[in-house]
Amino acid sequence: MLQILKFLILRTASSIPVLLALSFVTFAIIEAPPGDYADYIQATLINQGGASVEQAAHQAEVYRETHGLNQPLPVRYLFWITGIVTRFDFGHSLYFNRPVADLISSRLPPTIAIALVSHLLASAIGIGLGILAATRPYSWVDTVASAIAFIGMTVPRFLLALVVVYLLAFHFHSQEIGSFFSPRYGGAPWSWDKFVDLVKHIWPIVMIATFGGLAYNMRVMRGNLLDVLNSQYVETARAKGLSEGAVVMRHAVPNALHPLVAYQGIVLPYMLTGEIEAAIIFGLATVGPAIVGSMSVGDVYVTASFMLVLAATLMVGNIISDLLLVALDPRIRLGGGAS
Repeated sequence: MLQILKFLILRTASSIPVLLALSFVTFAIIEAPPGDYADYIQATLINQGGASVEQAAHQAEVYRETHGLNQPLPVRYLFWITGIVTRFDFGHSLYFNRPVADLISSRLPPTIAIALVSHLLASAIGIGLGILAATRPYSWVDTVASAIAFIGMTVPRFLLALVVVYLLAFHFHSQEIGSFFSPRYGGAPWSWDKFVDLVKHIWPIVMIATFGGLAYNMRVMRGNLLDVLNSQYVETARAKGLSEGAVVMRHAVPNALHPLVAYQGIVLPYMLTGEIEAAIIFGLATVGPAIVGSMSVGDVYVTASFMLVLAATLMVGNIISDLLLVALDPRIRLGGGAS
């Protein structure tokens, strides 16, 4: 237990400089294109408010001075990152006109929940298909599973989302695309009926994110298990008279799972990306539409904060994958010493 605690402290401490470097690079990249939120205000005043070019430019300049947008990039970055470190303040969203922390607290939990559900389904289905395919190589089961994996890895998820939206809107005449609940359940307390209604609304997002994830899991599991089944210790287990099912599940599968467990370090951001792509198409109130909307108007604090949170999930995922590898194989040591 002490070794695990020491490992967590060291990994967390080593992640802080990486996060700071990533936050600065992200902030700089977001700020690199010309224009800011004041330019969006200027364009809005001209196109929708009927203001002259001079009046709109003056109002935009006043807005820059009031909100510090005319400060140099390093100054604005230090203001933003200092607020996060000292007050857990991610800044104020110019477009949504609310604290960025409120946006994160309202949009990140459903995003992570959908991503985790998709990940669990992708892992269970993908590993199961991989085991079936590896234990029946070159059969019709292997062919079908490989075809599913090929489609899942090559077809973009945003394209799948567009196809699903088209089918729901024009063939099934769904009227509630882009929301978590039906109107009668929007403000209602949680109940079984409300949960069922939620599932009815988010299943396309979960299906699309799961499809891409299970393809990778299936291919890796199939390839690893085929190699392990030809190993010497597996032949020894068979020679001892163990049934084929016991040989596969007790000896081969645990060793074939190592690369998949290590993959958990990047799978959470990957599943978040899959959810984000689909949520943008469906217009759900999750992280994806918030990032796209903030980038389109130059709301830098929203974009940078969400990207920082996604980077943090990558760090956390890597730590979790290391702990899972230790739990799966006692020969692995967190300190890197000999077993």
